[in-house]
Amino acid sequence: MSTPVKQELASERRIRTRNKTYYRVNHWPIWIFVFFLIPGPVTFKLFAEGFQGTMFWWLVAVLVGTGIAGLFGKLPGCEPAPYIIRFTEDRPNPLYRRICYTFAWSAAVSYALLNLTGLLVAIFTGKWMMKQIYWNFYFPIVVPIWILGALGFLPRVRASTKGEGHERRYFYGTVWAVCIAQPVLWVLWKVLPRNHVSDILELAIFVGLLVLVGYLSSRGILPRTRQIVPGEIAALD
Repeated sequence: MSTPVKQELASERRIRTRNKTYYRVNHWPIWIFVFFLIPGPVTFKLFAEGFQGTMFWWLVAVLVGTGIAGLFGKLPGCEPAPYIIRFTEDRPNPLYRRICYTFAWSAAVSYALLNLTGLLVAIFTGKWMMKQIYWNFYFPIVVPIWILGALGFLPRVRASTKGEGHERRYFYGTVWAVCIAQPVLWVLWKVLPRNHVSDILELAIFVGLLVLVGYLSSRGILPRTRQIVPGEIAALD
């Protein structure tokens, strides 16, 4: 019986015994970006006011910290060899993976929620209050996410890697959605005139992109959003 969700069979995936250098290097900027976004209210000033001294030194610290971690294979994707060989295996999830994916979840969820809140406030009050929203609500959002990650309640942050075959779908689906919708929203905010109609249009496009990309991810159409299941024979897409 066919399924509307594209799938891959764990037994049919090509097994890599090592990660090539370019593969490891290509993953490094991802984690630079994730950890650079941790001090949300301060990072907001970067987008609002430009690159300033505080952010420069924070970027240097992130570059050094992630660079050392990546060099020693302690960042997901930067390991000398893949940690997860079969996505349905029950293996301990290393601490560095749990930490990295916890902060990745917090960055993806918090910034999307804060920007959505800012749009709604602008539409209903006629005022843009993004700075106040970031300063007052960033940590109330990310701290619970960090706690959930520490307790192992988030996808890809659990104690075992057994659920990677479907947990990674939730993660990459979220990443695809926010990494497409938020840059588009930022461009619209820059180029459109500041009025009520523009605010409504930005909200519609932002939410529409989140929903569309979320739907495509749920169907397994976007890269790394296919469900990986045990099996012996691979079906054609």
